[in-house]
Amino acid sequence: MKVYCPALLSGKYIPNKFAHRGVTGGQNVSLPVHWGDVPAGTKSFVFSVIDRHPAARNWVHWFVINVPHSVREIPEHASGTRDRMPAGSLELRNSSGGLGYDGPSPQKNSGPHEYVITVHALSVEALHVGPYSTVEECRQEMGTSVLETASTVGIFQS
Repeated sequence: MKVYCPALLSGKYIPNKFAHRGVTGGQNVSLPVHWGDVPAGTKSFVFSVIDRHPAARNWVHWFVINVPHSVREIPEHASGTRDRMPAGSLELRNSSGGLGYDGPSPQKNSGPHEYVITVHALSVEALHVGPYSTVEECRQEMGTSVLETASTVGIFQS
């Protein structure tokens, strides 16, 4: 499986419009993500954007579950919209406490942060967790249903 984010400048840098509104130029526009080469038997996807920088401590910026097996992309600015998010998908709580996308907003002078964009192909149609479930609860629910995982990384620095 392969994951691609067409918004990344030079293939790796997250433009400011995708950052949190507190960042200069930030509009909190959710990132577009595409994936392909999906394994046989895939029934749904789980999608996440997590800041792995030590200062961020695996900060969850976006976590989406129950993306239907026929979907191969989440378009730009989809978070929080019924017409752009895949039907049946569920946006979970981010580390800021809200539902949906929360753009990058790293601490000043903490250096470049790597935002890992990950898609998991699952052998189940849905995870049975609520929107305020934690990432750990979702990972436990995913259990052995993960068929394949693919990631790409976007870099942002304020």
